[in-house]
Amino acid sequence: MTLPIDPNALPETSNPPDDAQRLAAVQDNLHEVQTLLAQQKRVESLVQRQDMPRQALIENMVHKQHLSALRDKLANMSPANVARILEALPQDESLQVWDLVAPDRGMEILDELSEAVRETLAATHVPRRKPIMLNAFELHNGRLRQIPVESRAELAATQPIWVDVIAPSTEERAWVKEIFDLKLPDTDDISDLEESARFYIADSGEVHLHSDFLLDKADESRNVPVAFVLHQNILFSVRDEELPVFRLQRLRARIQPGYVSDGKDVLLDLYAADVEYSADALEDVYAELEAVGRKVLSTNVTDAEAASILADIAKEEDLNGRIRRNVLDTRRALSFLIRGRLLAPNQHEDARQILRDIESLDGHTAFIFNKINFLMDAVVGFININQNKIIKIFSVASVALLPPTLIASIYGMNFKHMPELDWSYGYLYSIALMVISVGVPFAVFRKKGWLR
Repeated sequence: MTLPIDPNALPETSNPPDDAQRLAAVQDNLHEVQTLLAQQKRVESLVQRQDMPRQALIENMVHKQHLSALRDKLANMSPANVARILEALPQDESLQVWDLVAPDRGMEILDELSEAVRETLAATHVPRRKPIMLNAFELHNGRLRQIPVESRAELAATQPIWVDVIAPSTEERAWVKEIFDLKLPDTDDISDLEESARFYIADSGEVHLHSDFLLDKADESRNVPVAFVLHQNILFSVRDEELPVFRLQRLRARIQPGYVSDGKDVLLDLYAADVEYSADALEDVYAELEAVGRKVLSTNVTDAEAASILADIAKEEDLNGRIRRNVLDTRRALSFLIRGRLLAPNQHEDARQILRDIESLDGHTAFIFNKINFLMDAVVGFININQNKIIKIFSVASVALLPPTLIASIYGMNFKHMPELDWSYGYLYSIALMVISVGVPFAVFRKKGWLR
C-alpha cells in the first residue's frame, strides 16, 4: 500500500511540471522504502518460526542485511525527499527510518519536516549509543575465537573462557547477570587504593582484581582502571575504553595455538603484556630524554628553549610516574594471586617471571627519575645563568655611568665663583669629559671579558 504524499509539502517552485516529476520521484522512493520494510518483516517472521542452530545469529544477520539495504537507499535521497517519506509512513516505521538517517543528516532532515512530525521525531530521538562492545572468547583448536555479542541469545549460546566488556550498558550487565549469575563491578568504584578493596575473594567464591593498565598516546598518557572477575572458570574484564594491551592479547591468542587454556592464563598474559607495554613506553621515555639531554648540554640555551625543554621533561616525568604506578599495581595483583594459591604450578611460575620483569623495570624507572632531576636542575641552572647575565649587564652599565654622573653633578653646582662659567668652551669640555669617562670603563670591562 502506498500512502498519499501531500503535494503542498514539496519545496516551492515556479515550474509545475517539475513539481509533478518531484512528486512522482518521492512516490517511487516511498514505495521502495515500504517494500524493503515489508520484506524485512516477512523474512524475520519466517526465520523466527524456524527451529535451527544459531537462530539468534541468523536473525541478526538478516536484520543487518535489510537495514544495510535500506540505509543505502536513504543515503541516495535528498533531505527533502526523506522528510516527505517520514511524514507519509506510519509512526513505528517512521521512527525506524529516522533512526537510520538521524546520526548523519538529522538536522538537515528536521529542517524539511512539518512542525508536528519534527517535534515527534526530535523528542523520540536520542544520540545513538556507541556500538555494543561485548566480546566472548571461546577455545577452538587451542586458539581463542572471538565472538562479538550484540544480543542476549548470542551471549547465552557461547561457552567462553573470557568475556570482555567495554563500557557496559544496563542491558549488557543484565545479560551477564542472568546467564552467568554474576554482577559486573562498576568502573567508577574500582579506583580505591586500599589493597583489600582492589583484590579480594567474594563470599560466593568470585575472585575480584581491580588493576590499572597504561594507555600511552602521542598527546596524553594515563592509567585506565580495569576490573577482573574470575567466576566459574571464566575471566570477566570490564573497562571504559579499548586498550592496546587487550588488542595485543587477542591477536596473540588467535594466532598461536595453545597460548592460553583457561581464564587465568588469559589474566596472566594480560598482565605480562601490560608489563611489556610499560617496558616499551620506558624505552620511548629514554629516547625522549636523550634528545632533551642533547639540547640541555648544548653550548647555549635561551630562555624560550629552556621553557620548551622543561615542558618536555615534565611530560616524560609524568609518563615515567604512570609507568611506575602501573607496574607496582600489577605486582600487587600477582602477589595476591600467588598468596591466595589461586594458580596452577605452571601459572605460578609464569607469575614469578612477570614479577622478575617488574623488578627490572623498577630499576629503570628509578634511574629515569634521577636523570629527570639532573636535567631539571641543569635547565634551571641555565635559566639562572641567563638571568645573571642580564643582571651583570645592568651592573656594568650602572658602574660605567657613575663618572659622567659625577661630572654632571659637579658642573651642575650653582657656586658664584666657578672658573668654567666664563669659559667659551666649557660646555663642550664637560660633554667630552663625560664621554671619555664612559668609554674608558667600558674598554676596561671588555678587555677583562665582563661584558660577555
